[in-house]
Amino acid sequence: MTTSLPDPAEIVPLIEDAVMAPSMHNAQPWTFVLRADTGVIEVHGDPSRSMPRADPDHRALHLGCAAALFNLRVSAARAGWEPVVRTLPDDGDPWLLAAVQLREPGATGADSGLAALHPAVRRRRSSRFPFTDEEVPPALLDGLRAAARLEGCRLAVPDAWHTETVLGLVHDSEHREEMDPALRAETTAWTGAGAPDEQTRPDGIPAYAFGPKQSGRGAAVRDFGRSRTVPGRGWAAFERRPRIALLGTSGDGPADWLRAGQALERVLLQATIDGLVTSMTSQPLEWPELRWTVRDPGVAMSHVQMVIRLGYGPQGPATPRRPVAEVLDVR
Repeated sequence: MTTSLPDPAEIVPLIEDAVMAPSMHNAQPWTFVLRADTGVIEVHGDPSRSMPRADPDHRALHLGCAAALFNLRVSAARAGWEPVVRTLPDDGDPWLLAAVQLREPGATGADSGLAALHPAVRRRRSSRFPFTDEEVPPALLDGLRAAARLEGCRLAVPDAWHTETVLGLVHDSEHREEMDPALRAETTAWTGAGAPDEQTRPDGIPAYAFGPKQSGRGAAVRDFGRSRTVPGRGWAAFERRPRIALLGTSGDGPADWLRAGQALERVLLQATIDGLVTSMTSQPLEWPELRWTVRDPGVAMSHVQMVIRLGYGPQGPATPRRPVAEVLDVR
């Protein structure tokens, strides 16, 4: 084990990778602190970027920050470091979500698979476009299940009957959102409606990433332009048999959410490496009365943390990210 510390300049590309993680409405609810004297990188949640109506318990905020933490682990491994993580290291500071000590690799059982995921960090995008009806090979699904297990979570691929149930809950949650002015206003605040050349903010979901409107009963895709006029946005028929996966945990507290966020990003990066495209929806999980019915009672999963749509199709466009100077503080 070495005591050498990373130079602050070495941390910048790691944070550039970390912020490529997905987060609810691309709010990017994270900040990072480098403790220069110890080489520890802290991951903090940013409550100013929370969504009180859709995410009152900050579950989604934890998922997003944990996905960024996983990207940080991948990037550190790619750079030759062994990232040693402690989650929730300070009982007195609930927004300090993780502390990452960068060490030179030793005989401590470092995760050799992390660095292999690095090519997918900047290629992974959410695709809200139609997928083909091509089946995902069982071997790839097994690999995604294994990826979730590596982070202490479970990934379940529901059968056709349960998939229909989940899709029904997605559409139910859409109607509930339409009837909730506060929730609609919160979503609108994080989404754009102008032309691509009018998108200037470094966060949120720009209109060009909405994808087309769904003709008929579509897949598990959140329509951010459902009640708005978006210039140039067309219609499309989505896949007839959407393939979804449910990521879940046995518990449902902050530690579980941090595990789930890291598992989510590991699954998404592995899917990208495997040539799959993905998107996510959390709509039915934002309503307590719907969330419990999303889980498959035949699977040992107590709490669903994310609904993932996966398959083959066009890659989604890149969405904006805040610059490192805005999210990294060296102390």
